Amino acid sequence: MRILGIDPGYATIGYGVVDYDGFRFKTVGYGAIITPANMPFLERLDSIYNDMLSVIDKYKPEHLSIEKLYFNTNTTTAIAVAEARGVILLAAHHRKLQVFEYTPLQVKSSITGYGKAEKRQVMEMVKSFLSLKAVPKPDDTADALALAICHAHTAASGIGRIYAQEKKK
Repeated sequence: MRILGIDPGYATIGYGVVDYDGFRFKTVGYGAIITPANMPFLERLDSIYNDMLSVIDKYKPEHLSIEKLYFNTNTTTAIAVAEARGVILLAAHHRKLQVFEYTPLQVKSSITGYGKAEKRQVMEMVKSFLSLKAVPKPDDTADALALAICHAHTAASGIGRIYAQEKKK
């Protein structure tokens, strides 16, 4: 199974692509979509959408694993991230990807075994799972790879297969 993990944002969107055969991970590619701070917001959304289509077309994933949004104190930023996340989901829909959403707690639990793990611990585990020489940069990229790994673990489990079947309905 080929999984595209996405850490959504509007300035930096991390992505990571992994293959998972039920036992082993293979890193296919990773990186970040960056939009300039001085670019008008609608142009940023357009750029994110088009770049996301390019990533999907290049790597041809079957599943997209994306972080569920949670609102903190800065609602203005959260709304902008939600809008960017919307164009990411639209790109995935247009390429007929199955979309799966995970909370930060689910990702941390899947990667480290502890839902309140520190960011550094998650990054080191991503490096270990994927046998990488260094933690991918920027952090958004490592987070995206963590989302892909989380989905692989979930999809490989019995409950994950039930979840996937429900998503198809």
